[in-house]
Amino acid sequence: MIIDAWMQQTTERFARHEMLATLRRWTREEMRPQITDAMTIAAMDAGGVRVALASAWCGPQGWLISHEEVAALARAHPGRVLGIASADLDRPMPAVRELRRAVKQLGFRGLRVVPWLWKLPPNDRRFYPLYAECVELGIPFCTQVGHTGPLRPSETGRPIPYLDEVALDFPELVIVGGHIGYPWTQEMIALATKYPNVHIDTSAYTARRYPPELVQYMRGHGRRKVMFGSNYPMIAPARALEGLDSLGLDDEARALFLGGNAARVFGVG
Repeated sequence: MIIDAWMQQTTERFARHEMLATLRRWTREEMRPQITDAMTIAAMDAGGVRVALASAWCGPQGWLISHEEVAALARAHPGRVLGIASADLDRPMPAVRELRRAVKQLGFRGLRVVPWLWKLPPNDRRFYPLYAECVELGIPFCTQVGHTGPLRPSETGRPIPYLDEVALDFPELVIVGGHIGYPWTQEMIALATKYPNVHIDTSAYTARRYPPELVQYMRGHGRRKVMFGSNYPMIAPARALEGLDSLGLDDEARALFLGGNAARVFGVG
């Protein structure tokens, strides 16, 4: 079973945001202002994806993809799409209560906040009430590591020291660092090796572009630490998986990468 650990069902306000100009240039296509349910499910089917984790997006200017929009997609396609919450860092206690609602009432499986959107590293005090709630709810915290593709500074994506300090302060918190951490991939591998609850997902990269050190980690002692993600609609799952056979993964490592690790981390049955 293939599980896509990082995707989003874009809204018009998300797709037209100026920060995505670089992504449109890199992918040589205009990001569609509206992605329909049928388009998303078709993209999943084309890539052999059985389950996708779809994220809400909240930033300082408000919700680009709301919890209700993600929940509507999940309800329309039960078992195929699972929701991932976001949070308004400027309102810590309402954010905690909304995260609790998203998990307990909407069935969401995790929290994702991209630090560059807020220009705050993940060790900022505004994240900490949410980390505590993630531990209490038994859900992972998902974030972005590495350079920032959109037109925002990249410093918040450095795994060390920022995510390193979070893992030290919250040893029970399950953390998933998306976008592999490039150009600090070795830092991200070091954290995943150091901390039992730290993981990596490969979203925003095709298999052919994985750094050699990540591939070596996936083949060996990191086989239970790396999971597949596409970052759809920026990259469709089928394209993200192109070149998978060239990685040299054995049957166990391949199965864990494509679905086993995400099933364990996100509680997908």
